[in-house]
Amino acid sequence: MEEHKLTELCETEHKLRLFSLNSNKPLAEKVASELGLELGSLKIAHFSDGEIIVNIEESIRGDHVYVLQSTSYPVSDNLMELLIMIDALRRASAKTVNVVMPYYGYARQDRKARPREPITAKLVANMLQGAGADRVLALDLHAPQIQGFFDIPVDHLMGAPLLANYFIENNLYGEDVVVVSPDHGGVTRARSLAEFLKAPIAIIDKRRPKANVAEVMSIVGEVEGKICIMIDDMIDTAGTIVQGAQALKDRGAKEVYACCTHAIFSGPAKDRLENSAIKKVIVTDSIQLSEDRIPNNMESVSISKLLAEAISRIYSDRAVSPLFVEKFDVE
Repeated sequence: MEEHKLTELCETEHKLRLFSLNSNKPLAEKVASELGLELGSLKIAHFSDGEIIVNIEESIRGDHVYVLQSTSYPVSDNLMELLIMIDALRRASAKTVNVVMPYYGYARQDRKARPREPITAKLVANMLQGAGADRVLALDLHAPQIQGFFDIPVDHLMGAPLLANYFIENNLYGEDVVVVSPDHGGVTRARSLAEFLKAPIAIIDKRRPKANVAEVMSIVGEVEGKICIMIDDMIDTAGTIVQGAQALKDRGAKEVYACCTHAIFSGPAKDRLENSAIKKVIVTDSIQLSEDRIPNNMESVSISKLLAEAISRIYSDRAVSPLFVEKFDVE
């Protein structure tokens, strides 16, 4: 972090304040440390029937407030907690309310695939705006068009540079590596990582008969004798990524790695990943995982510096776009 962002940012008339709700406090603490801030003081409690109570325990009048909350499991509880916090900040006269959502829940419901289905990603956008959010800072939205669901600024950060840095540091790049998209929809994401790693790409052609069930059909691209790196924006039950890894091994891949920005790891994900053909799965800390959901072949990279840099740039009216295109040099 540049020196002027650490102390001078907090000495202006309207202070930069960072609060954390319950979904990912360890990440928020790292972001606060990068910014040279203390997390804001608040108390979250519940009535006996489960209703959420938020109490901000310090004045934030006239301040630029950033509140960090991934709407991960339990998704609806964390979303409601965030909405109540935004309302509390508005009523406490914050100058701006900026939502930092490392993981945007309900993002997979971004269109009507069948008749009479909701577009819940749009509903969530409406709710955030209705509660009083001025800006959203998100990371690897499942569908980029979700940005268009908002009528307020949305800064959409990418996890690929961070994941690429991990592979570069471990000498996993170049012609011996193939970056693999687990489906046609992820080709853009795979190509982005492949550019960082100076590697070709391959695509797994599959169909999905129903939610969380995928069937591998064929592989487009050369993977025999290669180190394959599968990339997706999220891993939920891990069925898709595990099937894809086995298909790559069956077609002669030397090793298979998997990576994603959002490690949801629900249901059988842990067991599937541990007993799969995947050597390592690399994720970010956008979602806080309990110990019983962490597979023994997982490694994590932190998004804290990326979020802190984005927050600093937004607060000081500097361009955020360099964070979208920053690349790592590979000789």
